Amino acid sequence: MKRLIIALSVCVGLAASAVARAEDKPAEKKAETKPALTNQVAVLNFKDFGEITFEFLTDVAPKTVENFKKLTADKFYDGTKSHRLIPGFMIQLGDPLSKNDALEARWGTGDPGYKLNAEFNDTKHVRGVVSMARSRDVNSAGSQFFICFGAASHLDRQYTAFAKVIKGMDVLDKLEKVAVGGDQGSKPQTPVVLESVKLVAKDAAK
Repeated sequence: MKRLIIALSVCVGLAASAVARAEDKPAEKKAETKPALTNQVAVLNFKDFGEITFEFLTDVAPKTVENFKKLTADKFYDGTKSHRLIPGFMIQLGDPLSKNDALEARWGTGDPGYKLNAEFNDTKHVRGVVSMARSRDVNSAGSQFFICFGAASHLDRQYTAFAKVIKGMDVLDKLEKVAVGGDQGSKPQTPVVLESVKLVAKDAAK
C-alpha cells in the first residue's frame, strides 16, 4: 500500500513539474494569415487610348473570374492586340497570338492551352458588359473576351458575362470609333494594344 502511495506521489510530482515548465515556456506565436483580397477590379491600360476599369461578377461566374485573375497575375494579356472590333457591337481581346504580327492569319484562334466550362447567367449584354468569347462549342472559352459597345440581347445566356465597366466609358467610346477594315471588315486599322492588365483594390481604382 505504501509503495502505491509513493508511486502516486511521484506521478503527481512529475505532472506538476510538467505544468510548471509549460507555464514558464513562452507562448508560441500563431502564424498570421492575411485575408485574401477579394474586392478587386481589373484596370486595362490601352496604349494611346487610356484606361478602362471593370468589376467582376463573381457571384454568377466564379470560375471565369478566377481564370481571368490568374491570367492577369501571369501577365498573359499584356501586349495583346484587338483582332476584332465591330462598332455598335463589341471589341474582342485576349488572344495571345496577337502579340506576334507574323501570326496575324491565326489571330482569333489562340487560348491559354485549356478550355473553360460555360457559366451562362442572367446578366444582360448591354454597353460596358464584359463576356467570354467562344466558338460554337459552348465550353470553348479560354482567354478571349469582349466588351460590349451597346446592347446585344441575342448573346444573353449564350455567352458567359463575367464583368462590367465601372470607369472609362469615354475610353470605350474612343475604341468604338477606331476605323476597321480587312477581309472581314472588323480588323482595327489602328492597332489597339492592351499594354497591361492589373488587379487593384476597388477603392484604389476610384
